Amino acid sequence: MDTFFLSHGSPMLAIDEKLPARHFLQTWQGEVFRDRPTAVLMVSAHWDTSDPCVNVVDRNSTIHDFYNFPKPMYQLKYPAPGAPKLAQKVKELLTNAGFKNVKEDKNRGLDHGAWVPLMLMYPETDIPVCQLSVQSRRDGTHHYNMGRALRSLRDEGVLIIGSGSATHNLRIFGSGDGSILPWAKEFDAWLEDALVGGRYDDVNHYEQKAPHAKTAHPWPEHFYPLHVAMGAAGEEAKSELIHRSWEAGSLSYASYRFSTK
Repeated sequence: MDTFFLSHGSPMLAIDEKLPARHFLQTWQGEVFRDRPTAVLMVSAHWDTSDPCVNVVDRNSTIHDFYNFPKPMYQLKYPAPGAPKLAQKVKELLTNAGFKNVKEDKNRGLDHGAWVPLMLMYPETDIPVCQLSVQSRRDGTHHYNMGRALRSLRDEGVLIIGSGSATHNLRIFGSGDGSILPWAKEFDAWLEDALVGGRYDDVNHYEQKAPHAKTAHPWPEHFYPLHVAMGAAGEEAKSELIHRSWEAGSLSYASYRFSTK
């Protein structure tokens, strides 16, 4: 089972027909990934905890963790089944790999970094979903090693997805003329070159290796889901850019597949 990193961009991805990334995700089952997973393990940038945490629920609620958006956004629901057995397995694998204080959250549902892409990819809401948090105070290698600990889940048909953003600086947007800010374009190009070239260690140490790293990611939580997906695929995995589009001149929707065959 391959692993994926998806740039989820704005919550408006759920309803804005003008966004190319929306149409990309809507073609998921037909064109991108036809295998039906037994469950989805979603690592979202919007659940940030001091220690790894999994949600252990029978049915996922929909968290509307955004503000001042159109009213229809707050009426959207994605009541996917939970995956409590998968959550327990994730906790066990992480603990056995040396991660301490792995926690369970028995109330949390899915934040928009999880349910917005999933409602486009699997609108039937019939695939169990478990969510795993990121730890923004740790580094890329920490999250890569989390992914490594979870590799065996692929053999059980679990689809591991990191949901974040290839670039994520909400304080610097473009002029609105369709041009991409140079720092965003250069970081995005570096990331593609590093991933497709198999330079995963460079990506783990992107703060030192990438151009404009601190501008592209003033805070790292939207980048770390990539490291989990990358680690879960393994060192020999082949990376492929499966989508690229832009919003607001600096927000990249670049998304990647890590093929494990």
